[in-house]
Amino acid sequence: MEKTVLVVLPLQAHHRALLEESAPGYAFTYAAKEAVTAEMVKQADVIIGNVPAQWLRASPRLAWLQLDSAGADAYIAPGVLAEHTVLTCATGAYGKAVAEHLFAMLWMLQKKLHLYRDHQNRHEWTDEGPVTSVAGKTVLVVGLGNIGLYFARLVKAVGAHVIGVKRRPTEQLPDCADAVYKMDRLQSLLPQADVVASVLPGTPQTRRIFGASAFAAMKPEAFFLNAGRGINVDTDALCSALKSRQIARPGIDVTDPEPLLAGHALWSCPNALITPHISGQFHLQDTLEQIVQIAAENLRRFANGLELKSVVDFESGYSR
Repeated sequence: MEKTVLVVLPLQAHHRALLEESAPGYAFTYAAKEAVTAEMVKQADVIIGNVPAQWLRASPRLAWLQLDSAGADAYIAPGVLAEHTVLTCATGAYGKAVAEHLFAMLWMLQKKLHLYRDHQNRHEWTDEGPVTSVAGKTVLVVGLGNIGLYFARLVKAVGAHVIGVKRRPTEQLPDCADAVYKMDRLQSLLPQADVVASVLPGTPQTRRIFGASAFAAMKPEAFFLNAGRGINVDTDALCSALKSRQIARPGIDVTDPEPLLAGHALWSCPNALITPHISGQFHLQDTLEQIVQIAAENLRRFANGLELKSVVDFESGYSR
């Protein structure tokens, strides 16, 4: 029986050709995310791209789901995928986009450019005083995967002392880090950091890992960056830490709740720089190109009965 592949990505003709060459004889359906239907999902043997998790509900037909995201939290919940369905993610596609976004936020906060932009909008000629530099400072990267490593390279290149934190022990120290520790050392490392950058996925183990005790452990002048998942931060605790000046300036691309409600207190917190979860997605064309390459390689493997890459482990939420 002919295999059906539903692709929910904004592809051009050369992208489609690459996918179809990877699995000759398969039937492909392409749909925009806003146009995909539950019936399309129901009829697919393979899905490439993120579709509403509630439409899957342990589909007996779906053999493999290739996500266009690095995170898989919505899809590893019990009852979403059948036991036989293989789940793979787009680990490796977002390093450049998300890390560069975090790097830009850090520089903006350190040089107070967000404040000067506010002054410009009010037509005010105001000097905000001293600024800081990342050179010679300690940057703690929490989640030293693809995105974390890319960010570590950026800050290391401008003179930062880089400490990484990751789930699994490191056999060989990466050249972009001065030291790497396991997650159980996080709390003890926070007081050393001038910058704390979180790129953790959202899992039960990481939920609200940045709460009142974590913010209390940070330096009062520390910068806090988050482009992992909003649920990893206790938002009320973050607001309290900012108002009491326990930490200096946060740059956050993900929030809890998300989207952030118009009346939420975080919008008005001192020195907060907030973007609406846009560091990844497909705003950088290179991200889409990477995802298509990942999907095409996995599609070739699937069509030839080979093991797929970046299979998600349902226990940890990470790719194996």
